[in-house]
Amino acid sequence: MWLSAGLWGWLAGGALLIGAVVGWFVRLPARATAAVMAFGSGVLLSALSFDLMDDAQRHGGLLATGSGFLLGAGLFTAVNFYLARRGAKHRKRSGDRQPSEQEKQGSGLAIAVGALLDGIPESIVIGTSMLGGKGVSLVAVIAIFLSNLPEGLSSSSGMKQAKRSASYVFGLWAAIAFVSGLASILGFVAFRGMAPGLVSAVTATAAGAILAMLIDTMIPEAFEQSHALAGLIAVVGFLCAFALSRLEEPAVACAGDTSAEAAIGQRR
Repeated sequence: MWLSAGLWGWLAGGALLIGAVVGWFVRLPARATAAVMAFGSGVLLSALSFDLMDDAQRHGGLLATGSGFLLGAGLFTAVNFYLARRGAKHRKRSGDRQPSEQEKQGSGLAIAVGALLDGIPESIVIGTSMLGGKGVSLVAVIAIFLSNLPEGLSSSSGMKQAKRSASYVFGLWAAIAFVSGLASILGFVAFRGMAPGLVSAVTATAAGAILAMLIDTMIPEAFEQSHALAGLIAVVGFLCAFALSRLEEPAVACAGDTSAEAAIGQRR
């Protein structure tokens, strides 16, 4: 199970590297990049609402979920504020806003740490979704994969314009993708056997960090270049993820019905 958690994390994290390759070698219009970012934002918002937070509240209660949610958002905001002052404020931007190392000494390291900060909470969620013998949450994996693609694409395009080397860009996203798998394993191993309330608080903490990341880094890029259509594109992404989460429910319900029938048969 722990290896499976890692593989799912590497799959979702690998989208960052795929997006980075596309952003480096393919010159996409700024509006197209922003549109993909808006779609990914909508997908991730839906997963947060109907998969992560709903599941956390049902298993751990409102107090643990709400506390974790606020804690995650607060932690992300504090670290992100520090990194922004070090040159990582526009790490998801595809334009010419990212500073070069000559313009801002240490900005390359700050961007790398910021990218790691953005990716770890998402990966931990994948691992915690498998606790209790459950299979992985496909909605969470797909949502993270679809949001990672535009993140890598937009960020690598901005890094290229900031005159950063290809080895820096691809090395960074390959490392983040690898750490994503390790974070998924950590999410599964570290919290296995923990009380449901604690697991729910951890899931909600990751969800709060993800939502803060969306508002601070992804949505501004989506709105700036395609503000007339950004809302509609995000709604389409939200609807796609919502439909996927509802399609998973009949399969879970059928599995539950089968288990119930088997138990009744044994009692008879």
